[in-house]
Amino acid sequence: MKTSAKSTIMLFMTAIIWGFAFVAQRVAADNSLGSFTFNGTRFLLGAISLIPVFLIFEKDGKDRKKLIKTIWTACVGGTILFLASFLQQKGIEISGSASKGGFITALYMVIVPIIGMFFGKKTGLPVWLGVFLAVFGLYLLSFVEFDAISRQLVSKNLSEMNLGDLVLLIGSVLWAVHILWLDKMSKEVSPIKFSSFQYLVCGILGLIFAGIFEQDSLNVAKISACAIPILYGGIMSAGVAYTLQIIGQKNADPTHASIILSTEAVFSVIGEALILHTYLNPVGYVGCVIIFIGTLLPQFTFKKKKV
Repeated sequence: MKTSAKSTIMLFMTAIIWGFAFVAQRVAADNSLGSFTFNGTRFLLGAISLIPVFLIFEKDGKDRKKLIKTIWTACVGGTILFLASFLQQKGIEISGSASKGGFITALYMVIVPIIGMFFGKKTGLPVWLGVFLAVFGLYLLSFVEFDAISRQLVSKNLSEMNLGDLVLLIGSVLWAVHILWLDKMSKEVSPIKFSSFQYLVCGILGLIFAGIFEQDSLNVAKISACAIPILYGGIMSAGVAYTLQIIGQKNADPTHASIILSTEAVFSVIGEALILHTYLNPVGYVGCVIIFIGTLLPQFTFKKKKV
């Protein structure tokens, strides 16, 4: 099935919104808003913003059994989402880079098939090539810098890896687990209701932990100062983008859709440059390109020629 022009536009809009969300996350971190507080407030907004969406698109309210399954499945998904989003936000806070947040998070696209291999899913050559390129790209992004004075590449030791990059990498594993959970349960639940409920669970957990560990952040003044990043992360990234994704994927080839949505990492770099006027070192951009190619390869299958 070919991806229609309308679907392509909607999926690219989704990727753009998600990519620029990394910039919103960095702005919140730069303003010292705690990770739990930021995620708690934005995911609660996301849950609320999806209510009119599932009221329009999912009219299966009388199916009580399906609703119950959707809720408990969302509780598990929301817990995983809570952990993954916390590590992502904390990683962006430590590294101070939306671009790194976007590209290291995107590694979930090669981690998913690797984890799936342990559950009987076949892993072909494109995946292993993707893994090799993704690891090499991560090495360039995190361990190599260009010294403008000596005009030489400077390589760091493993022990010198930016803590934020490591946190983002661990988070990408949890994003992969979250995707596998969605893949396992998606056929048995109402997808938009599921997302709304899991955002609710994630938001509640975020505010609970914020009340324990981030009492300085959990106040009206600090939250108000980060109103725009929170609104963008909640309403645009969750409500609007998720709706565009649902509509866009209806008439889209799954592989094409995955490739388009993966460009969110590219838009995180563009957004950081346009809005915050901050840039990676030249080698970092090379690493980003290699990671991007690596994350795309698992979406393809090499067909054997018939003899």
